[in-house]
Amino acid sequence: MMPHGWIILDKPLGLGSTQAVGAVKRVCREAGLGKVKVGHGGTLDPLASGVLPIALGEATKLCGRMLDASKEYAFTIRFGVETDTLDLEGKIVAESEVRPTLAEIEAVLPRFTGPIEQVPPVYSAIKVDGTRAYDLARAGEAVDLKSRSVTIHSLSVRVEPGRDTSGAGVSTRLDTNGALNEVTLVAHVSKGTYIRSMARDIARALGTVGHVTMLRRLRAGPFGLDQAISLDKLNEIGKGARLENVLLPLEAGLVDIPALNLGPQQAGMVRQGRVLSGLPHDDGLHWALCGTVPLALMELSGGNARVVRGFNLPDVAE
Repeated sequence: MMPHGWIILDKPLGLGSTQAVGAVKRVCREAGLGKVKVGHGGTLDPLASGVLPIALGEATKLCGRMLDASKEYAFTIRFGVETDTLDLEGKIVAESEVRPTLAEIEAVLPRFTGPIEQVPPVYSAIKVDGTRAYDLARAGEAVDLKSRSVTIHSLSVRVEPGRDTSGAGVSTRLDTNGALNEVTLVAHVSKGTYIRSMARDIARALGTVGHVTMLRRLRAGPFGLDQAISLDKLNEIGKGARLENVLLPLEAGLVDIPALNLGPQQAGMVRQGRVLSGLPHDDGLHWALCGTVPLALMELSGGNARVVRGFNLPDVAE
């Protein structure tokens, strides 16, 4: 039977998102599941680790919605050096002897919370006249990207009592004068936010320069690290372990929106793509189900619900 649902991978360093999708496809073949439709819910760079939602079967219809979801990251800024890629891979383009204190960092963070404007990194997948910005940058061409509006829901210094080097339980490294060579922050951000740009701008606001040395996604939409599995655990599926042990149901990607519980007659209408009327529910996006089986994503307006994306799942009551 074709699997439908989510595998939440704790993506290791060095693995690209497309490679992760390929690994899931390979494991499904090895497990005798045949050709399974697979997609990911939000690119995660090879130099980043953490939550990568991978959709199987009908859940791939929700990948676009997952791309639009907010994300949460932990990231480390190393002060004193800025690179052209704004991470460890790039060439040094600026240096500074200035190192901020913890108090200075905490004082500047509110400036980067809420709706902000940021210029994406030149080494990004944004297209400029049809060409990826990183391709232009690698070719030595000047790349001029416009600022974009994003929302930073929260931004704070990461507290890790186990890594207490400052007496304050803060994930930092101090120099001999009590200033910080690096700091780890946690950010909950809207879609389109570039953490590397945020690190660059925070460092500059502190009168220095910086780049990202660690980036880990803690959450993507409704999915967190507590639901994620390692690549080793994934590979066990191809060696005989049960896929059901790691596969989350399709509706796990819908827990952040209201559900519409429908009877068999209404379910049949939804399967036919017809509009439901007279529903006493708030306007907005909902997901419809009959019994325990998801039927569709539906947009509700003025009591009328229309199908946005239908799910072709087995055993749906007619």
